[in-house]
Amino acid sequence: MSDIIRRDPRAEWIARNRLHPLHAAMQPAQHSWMGPNGVIRKNLHGIGFIGPNGIKRIDRSGAQQGGATKRTAAVEVQLPLHSVPAPAFYISVVPDMVGGRLSSHDRDLLGLAHQLAGKDGAVLAVVFGEHKENTFVTAGVDRLLVLEGDEFNGYAPEQRVQGLRAVDNQFSPRHWLLPDSRSGGGELGRRFAAALGERPATRVWQVKDQECIGRAGAGLQDLARPVARLILAAAECAEPVSETRHEALPVELSTAVARSLSRIEDLGAVAVDPAAIPMAEAEFIFSGGNGVKDWGLFHRTAEALGATEGASRVAVDDGFMARDRQVGASGTWVTARVYVAVGISGAIQHLQGIGACDKVVAINLDPGCDMIKRADLSVIGESAEILQALIDAVAAYRNDAKRDAA
Repeated sequence: MSDIIRRDPRAEWIARNRLHPLHAAMQPAQHSWMGPNGVIRKNLHGIGFIGPNGIKRIDRSGAQQGGATKRTAAVEVQLPLHSVPAPAFYISVVPDMVGGRLSSHDRDLLGLAHQLAGKDGAVLAVVFGEHKENTFVTAGVDRLLVLEGDEFNGYAPEQRVQGLRAVDNQFSPRHWLLPDSRSGGGELGRRFAAALGERPATRVWQVKDQECIGRAGAGLQDLARPVARLILAAAECAEPVSETRHEALPVELSTAVARSLSRIEDLGAVAVDPAAIPMAEAEFIFSGGNGVKDWGLFHRTAEALGATEGASRVAVDDGFMARDRQVGASGTWVTARVYVAVGISGAIQHLQGIGACDKVVAINLDPGCDMIKRADLSVIGESAEILQALIDAVAAYRNDAKRDAA
């Protein structure tokens, strides 16, 4: 009787329900996936299975792995704790924290810092102002330093450089790592390098054998140089931390940060027309495809959400959207924080164009299409009903906000 394979209806239901808390634990291990820049990544640690004595073994036939990866509503596995009680040195990381959370670029940077720290060093993350992140423990942060204060809010690069100099004086990190991005890390890193008198290594995509390899010549050449103290790293510079959990112990500065007399005045955010934002710079894109039947409703939904409109190639060829709104390898490669795909099945060219998007939401009738597989959140249903529900929800939210303000 022990050899009979029996179905578990509850486990199958949880595996189909993306909103269930145990849904992620029910999925088989993913051994390869496409990174934000279109590079295929492989999880070499995920190949194999744990034997009865706790020893990891590799069965390339797949016969025994099938039993090891059987879907079951088991308790979440506790990752081993990486603890550094007395660090010999620090590797400081200054993540962008766009929207108050770690981006995929920030996690790659923490993975690179973990490689440079090794067993004796500790990764020190420096965060400005309030944040919403609660996964520093699993992202690879050993020490967390939050620089709070109104002087760091908004666009204040000079004041932030003062804060980083105070951190440098107290902790003397062996290396400084910042994302070479347009979200703030690229500019802040270059300003900080000028303040320290350091020559930074920019656009670094790999650190190997005590050398930094960065892009040069308009991205057509690689430039190798010895590992610099200040590194501005590109996306996918290293694998993010996934095998260990860290302490993320809070630390503080022993002295107050000197207040800088900034020559830059931040006047705050300015309202702009989402339709005027270039596709490559938009952070919130509402894209339609062949599954959209009511384009008037689609435009009203995008306006209610305040999103920049995009489209698949089919929608553009049919004349529903302009050519400059086309998303994909044959159109525009986008890097939105949130990308909503309405009625888009997910051709390979389209999936390549949204590879760098942080969160993808798919609205589609076909639960087996490629866009549903790529999406972080999927809604299966008729697009017209879902779009109208979105408009109603936004209107109700704004009415409640006005009522609370009054």
